[in-house]
Amino acid sequence: KNWKVYRSRFVEPKRLAAGQQFWKKHQPFIKEVSQQTGVPPEIIVAIIGVETEYGRNMGSFNVLNALASIGFYGERRREFFQSELEQYLLLARDNAMDLSSTRGSFAGALGIPQFMPGSIKRFAVSASGTTQINLSGSVPDAIMSVANFLVEHGWQRGLPVFAPVTLPASASKLVDGGLKPTLDWPQLRAAGARLAPGAAEGPWMRSALGVIDLPEESAGTVELRTATQNFFTITQYNRSYFYAASVADLATELGKP
Repeated sequence: KNWKVYRSRFVEPKRLAAGQQFWKKHQPFIKEVSQQTGVPPEIIVAIIGVETEYGRNMGSFNVLNALASIGFYGERRREFFQSELEQYLLLARDNAMDLSSTRGSFAGALGIPQFMPGSIKRFAVSASGTTQINLSGSVPDAIMSVANFLVEHGWQRGLPVFAPVTLPASASKLVDGGLKPTLDWPQLRAAGARLAPGAAEGPWMRSALGVIDLPEESAGTVELRTATQNFFTITQYNRSYFYAASVADLATELGKP
């Protein structure tokens, strides 16, 4: 658990430059999707950047083999991956996909946004409004599907990912390690939290909040942040505080003038 090393894989000059180029190239459509869904452009761009570096690396594993191997021989979440295998076979049947050549991640995720087969069925959408969805070849489909995934998992328009809060030294006891916010601003304030210097009050004060930890085990340190519902929504994409915080930090860098 090394937060700085993990973060440096994604929040780095090469990916940042690629993200700015991607955003500029697709800016009108990204802006349109953002206005429709309430998901900020930089969050959409950051997720695609973290997942596949803007389509440059969509995975080299045979998806059928990956899902079958984990589903029947893996040590964790066998039931989940067996279900994903079923969804993949149905997806391949309905879209005439070649099972011998379709490639994805080691866990069976597919396309520019790296959706699992079940997520493709439930959350992927076509930018053109047709029944055909192409997450591997259509950037608009990928952009719209990322935004739709976040909305369907509870993204709240106008809410930041992190609240501008200065936490007390004892804040580590407020971390529960879960994927849902269980606190609120009055509770945090009673525990010693304060509005960060120069920060303004906002709608996050009326939102559910959670304290998350980003440990640096090699140094024996931990970074604590106050997360809103939108942070926990990002964890539904990948159940990792490190992942969601990296997406948020890359988005922040991308959004700078």
